[in-house]
Amino acid sequence: MTYDRLVCANCAAPVSEGRCPVCRANRERLQQENNPFAGLNPMTLIALLAMLIAAVALLAHQTA
Repeated sequence: MTYDRLVCANCAAPVSEGRCPVCRANRERLQQENNPFAGLNPMTLIALLAMLIAAVALLAHQTA
């Protein structure tokens, strides 16, 4: 999950801005996760998924 769209329940500001201690703590926690896709925005993930589907379709077409 990306934190650029999350809104803090404590201060009602985006978590990515880190306005309050709760935002800063959650931002640090999300940045330290070992997920390689954590920093990507949703459109980038959709584009990567579309490229993967196209590659699999091309490979399936060549083998048939």
